[in-house]
Amino acid sequence: MSTTRIALVQWAPVPGAHERNLRDALSLIDAAGEHNPDLIVLPELWDSGCGPTLKDDVRASAEALDGPRVQALAAAAKRHAVWLCGGSVTEPVEGGVANTTLLFDRDGVLVATHRKAHLYTPGDEHLALVAGNSTTVVDTEFGRVGLAICFDGDFPETARALRDQGARIVLHPSAYELEAETWWDRLYPARALENGQWWLSCNQCGATGGFTMLGASRVTSPLGTVVAEAVRTVRDQTPPVEVLITDVDFAAALGEWDAHCAVLVDGRRPETYGT
Repeated sequence: MSTTRIALVQWAPVPGAHERNLRDALSLIDAAGEHNPDLIVLPELWDSGCGPTLKDDVRASAEALDGPRVQALAAAAKRHAVWLCGGSVTEPVEGGVANTTLLFDRDGVLVATHRKAHLYTPGDEHLALVAGNSTTVVDTEFGRVGLAICFDGDFPETARALRDQGARIVLHPSAYELEAETWWDRLYPARALENGQWWLSCNQCGATGGFTMLGASRVTSPLGTVVAEAVRTVRDQTPPVEVLITDVDFAAALGEWDAHCAVLVDGRRPETYGT
């Protein structure tokens, strides 16, 4: 049996405090690195935070992907010889600011990026951010990996498009609020099961000045089972930072899905769906 050690780093970034948030992120990567993980995942928009002044905060924190923030993350990945999904950060693009996730390999090379395509209108993201328009997959030592950011994964088309491109593992940085707790609990086991995918979801956790982020960062197997989960918050509370460490056998669960559940993909009849 070959296992992969995963570290999901869950905390509540401070809205508008991008310099402090970077220091915290690098410190938490170092803390996670002490557990000798193979893969570290950070949450969505940890640089700007997710507060009531989101539009101003993302503009203030936006930094090009060849800037010092990405260089610092790359150095951290290389220092710990770890794959690092650097959560998502703000990137200046034509027309405004994108919400972009980053994946670094063990040498600190930025091997893939993805811009969030589905902007969450109840949180006014459409007023603050520019949407991406594609899906992203990349080959890694763990297999073919897909990238999705928070609300992207609420849409079944996202998971299916990633699966159609061969992704059996999805990295899913999130800032999922407490009010959508039932969505978190019901949608993502279904996404994993119907597509035969591991979903590694790392969420913000705590009160952020107008929002309360759920936490409950988790590893969900392709059988729809939550195999590890971090603490959940309650309204207006911020639990301590948590580095959730879990060892998983990606191949074993994928093999079980292939043996018993593959009809969920192979049995599709696209000609009947009217799309």
